Amino acid sequence: MNMITLKKISILTLILTITLSFHKNYAQEKSFWSKVRFGGQIGIDFPNDSFSAIIAPSAVYDVNPYVSLGTGINFGYTNARNFKATNYGISLISLFYPLKELQISSEFEYTGVSKELELDGGNIKEDYWYPALFLGAGYRINGLSIGMRYDVLYNEDKSIYSTAFIPFVNVYF
Repeated sequence: MNMITLKKISILTLILTITLSFHKNYAQEKSFWSKVRFGGQIGIDFPNDSFSAIIAPSAVYDVNPYVSLGTGINFGYTNARNFKATNYGISLISLFYPLKELQISSEFEYTGVSKELELDGGNIKEDYWYPALFLGAGYRINGLSIGMRYDVLYNEDKSIYSTAFIPFVNVYF
């Protein structure tokens, strides 16, 4: 081969490499968003003449068919006879699917709590941050999961939940 042909092949190889590199980066960027699912939880409860509601949108990235990782935000409100509370926070989510229909989950939730208890002798107000670490399992059909989770950091005096065991319904699209 002569020197001109070698230069042409080198330039062509360089152009092809750069083109493939841009295509690969574009394909990776496109595939990233195609692996992101949005959803979360919405809950309403009316126990003993009171009202409680929570909304918790989240997004998860499907790392592979067995693992999804994500983050979320949450907001809740409770109004009982002599008790009111609002809460807001963030969460880190990991989902594991050992079987197509089985979801194992862990979720670290860090929640700001503002609550007020009305008593005859005066009101008690508290503002604080509370960590929760939920481990759970559920039955999964497409983007819908129904199951139970347990807060391993549960503190009866600080938690916004009345029990460490909490049923869940998650939907991701």
